Amino acid sequence: MLSGASRPFWAHLIAIALSVVAIVAILNAGHGGMGGARADRPAVASAERPQPWDGWRDNAVQPLARLLLQIVLVILAARLFGAAARRVHQPSVIGEMAAGIALGPSLLGAVSPGAYQALFPASSFAVLGLLSQIGVILFMFIVGLDFNWAHVRHRARSAVIISNISIVLPFLLGVCSALALYADHAPAGISFRAFGLFMGIAMSVTAFPVLARILDEKQMLTTPVGTMALSCAALNDVTAWVLLAFVVAVVTAAGSIGNAIVTIASTALFAGVMILIARPLVRRVLEARAGQDTFSKERMALVIGIAFAAALVTEIIGIHALFGAFLAGATLPAGDDFREGLRDRLESFSSVLLLPLFFAFTGLRTQVGLVDDASSWLMLAGIIVVATAGKLGGSALAARSTGMDGKNAFVLGALMNTRGLMELIALNVGYDLGVISQEIFTVLVLMAIVTTAMTSPLVSLAGITPPLKRPLSGSR
Repeated sequence: MLSGASRPFWAHLIAIALSVVAIVAILNAGHGGMGGARADRPAVASAERPQPWDGWRDNAVQPLARLLLQIVLVILAARLFGAAARRVHQPSVIGEMAAGIALGPSLLGAVSPGAYQALFPASSFAVLGLLSQIGVILFMFIVGLDFNWAHVRHRARSAVIISNISIVLPFLLGVCSALALYADHAPAGISFRAFGLFMGIAMSVTAFPVLARILDEKQMLTTPVGTMALSCAALNDVTAWVLLAFVVAVVTAAGSIGNAIVTIASTALFAGVMILIARPLVRRVLEARAGQDTFSKERMALVIGIAFAAALVTEIIGIHALFGAFLAGATLPAGDDFREGLRDRLESFSSVLLLPLFFAFTGLRTQVGLVDDASSWLMLAGIIVVATAGKLGGSALAARSTGMDGKNAFVLGALMNTRGLMELIALNVGYDLGVISQEIFTVLVLMAIVTTAMTSPLVSLAGITPPLKRPLSGSR
């Protein structure tokens, strides 16, 4: 006999079973009653009835399903190529750059055009591009969090000299390169001023995050050349992004110097507001909640909200959202522990999901097939030589002028020649603005990959070998 405790359980099962039977009976009765009202509708032949997999196929090509498939493929490719890069003592960003190109028309599109069109149709680029921009905004906020003014303060004189020369000389060579390339390779309607300024920027960028990661892998973070490289790269980043903001302002102002001045003045005003007004207010709010959980939802919501709000303001001003995100990170008035913890939390999500989407989006715009003849390959080789001579040579010569020995000066120049993701961000800004053609975009992307891949071997060539520990992932 069933116990009292068991009766309610069986009673529920019986009630559910009776309800199911009643539902099925009602549905069958209603289905049978449809014949009178629609007796004139012809019966569907059994061969024409939709099969379950027909619905699956239709669902698979819907925008959300296609985006999810793209995300899965991009993550897998980024992890695979990134791991392969680390095995040869390269930062994972090299592999992730290569993964983006492999998924684009340069490899997948060439090997299997049908599969490429099915996986990455042109109609999906808009959504993929927006997601990748979110990833870049978060990344630039992280770069701002990494920016340490102490690196500059403690070595101000030498760092300023080396950083300035490592910007000016490559910029000069980039503008000279623009003279040779403008007539045949600049997009129609773009002035030489805009094209030349952007080529100067493309030659001048240094990837501060990937440089820091290489220094960590080489156990050089605390060495004199390592700390000097961080100081120079920090100044270099700020200078390069200010120059890029100026170029964007000039281009978006449609050639009007007055409009460009208004844009630049608005940017300076916003930077002042962030530093002089927003920073103290945010500090007060964070200190008021100091007794709470360090990474409470309220704190996280506040700082991330500030990052996106700053990005929105600079986007509206007209100098791109990434500048606001960088400024928000660089001016965040929080303790080192909070900044470090926030950086780790955001980077874990951004580096695994959003940044690989940016690499894929960049790869979709890169067509290595455009470099298809002797003149194109000569142009690529020339760009790499000019970029390396300007950045590595300029940094090394400047370092020697400040009293650094030849070996360390060469290592510093090799480290400053690292471009990584920062270069790709700048190139995508230029491409979106229409300042550079797809051919120049492709050549500069390949230059960024080659110069970044050169860094670790050149440092090792100088007599500094990597430790036996496993390289860290997530290099940018």
